[in-house]
Amino acid sequence: MKKIKFLFAFIVASTILVSCGNENATSKINKNNVEKAKYRDAEIKKGTASISFEEKVYNFGTVNEGDIVEKVFTLTNSGKTDLVITNAQSTCGCTVPVWPKAPIKPGETGEIQVKFNTSGKPNRQQKDITLTTNTESGREVLTIKGSVIPKGK
Repeated sequence: MKKIKFLFAFIVASTILVSCGNENATSKINKNNVEKAKYRDAEIKKGTASISFEEKVYNFGTVNEGDIVEKVFTLTNSGKTDLVITNAQSTCGCTVPVWPKAPIKPGETGEIQVKFNTSGKPNRQQKDITLTTNTESGREVLTIKGSVIPKGK
């Protein structure tokens, strides 16, 4: 019985050693993937993008129902890598944001244009615009607020 176990262990060990072969592992490395990884690692070492705004909340005061309120939020990439805004979404279909689609280089500025249609929106209003970004938090929130005087019937 001991001889059978020893023979079985010898066969398994021989199979494992033979299956490893003499191939050079470096020949299997895709050089293109190595270059991509070096670039990615260099970008990660720079740190995340950082965003700063002149103002994050805009009070448009009092307007008449039916008016269109427009605001341009100015932002600066205060980080060490390109700032990318992948989406801008408002809490209501009455508020439409337009954002830069191209990356914003460190130190450069960009604009978020927001239009708020007050039709059918009487009284106090507050609308948030959520930006999806590559900053550390991953999102930034801008706010427009004010009062809308209802139309007389």
